[in-house]
Amino acid sequence: MAKSKLVTANEEIAKKVVSGHKKVEEAVVGGYKKIEEAVVGGYRSIEDAFVAQYLTHEGETIEEAKSRLRAQQDQQRAKEQERRESQIAQTADSVKQTQEITHLPGKEK
Repeated sequence: MAKSKLVTANEEIAKKVVSGHKKVEEAVVGGYKKIEEAVVGGYRSIEDAFVAQYLTHEGETIEEAKSRLRAQQDQQRAKEQERRESQIAQTADSVKQTQEITHLPGKEK
């Protein structure tokens, strides 16, 4: 069955519209990626300058300082987690003791 001229023209228009949308999409995504790279690159250069100026020890590279700082931060987080877990355990023990005291035989409520 032969396609009518209207159907053929409609299909060509649809292909051109899709092609146009693809081009716009590629331009927008490309622009976004360039902006993202510029922002992230700028941040990293500022971060590196700050670390170099204020946080490096004598003879230490920026990467070594960042690594040392990450290790210190991880250590502090681990200590804080241990402290929280200890507090939770103490609270649970206190609650258990309180429940035991309030449920003693002969004790009036």
